[in-house]
Amino acid sequence: MSKPELYVSLAVGPDCDGESYALRSTLEYFGARVTMHWLGRPNDLVDVLSGEDREDKMDYLILNFHGDEGRFCMNELGEDIYEPGEPRGEFFDAKDVLRFSKLKGVKVIAAGCTLGEESLAKAFLKSGCHSYIGPDDYIDGNSNLMFIIRFMYEIINNKKSQQEAFEIAKSIDQETSLYKIYSA
Repeated sequence: MSKPELYVSLAVGPDCDGESYALRSTLEYFGARVTMHWLGRPNDLVDVLSGEDREDKMDYLILNFHGDEGRFCMNELGEDIYEPGEPRGEFFDAKDVLRFSKLKGVKVIAAGCTLGEESLAKAFLKSGCHSYIGPDDYIDGNSNLMFIIRFMYEIINNKKSQQEAFEIAKSIDQETSLYKIYSA
């Protein structure tokens, strides 16, 4: 097996499996090595963001979630199911990101409605990430997938810089123009 073109960790939130399968297949076809993280509870996301369950070699961390008002949508568990100290409720927000994340140098793409809102992006940047990309409003699911595929195509196949790939992917249509990029 030849060396992968790119190393991608794909963390999959609740009810995002269809898009994630398509994304994984496409990225692997482009030559990326994709590691999947199927997240069923808040502590699974905590483990990825904290580095407890994350690969050392990684070019991009893609958080494929549904989002609402700048928060990651999570499955709400029964009180007796939550572990001690685990975030509770149906959302994982900027405060949770600041509390749990250790993302030194990581390039993050948050694929989901409103996950590119500035307050959430700033929390990720304070957690040490290199850059943070996400849509700042409610985006069509097909457009969301299209943005990431085009972005990664430009990075892998055309050897574009992150900024160049971002501008190309953002310019596809009105929906993909909702994506914003934030850098440390």
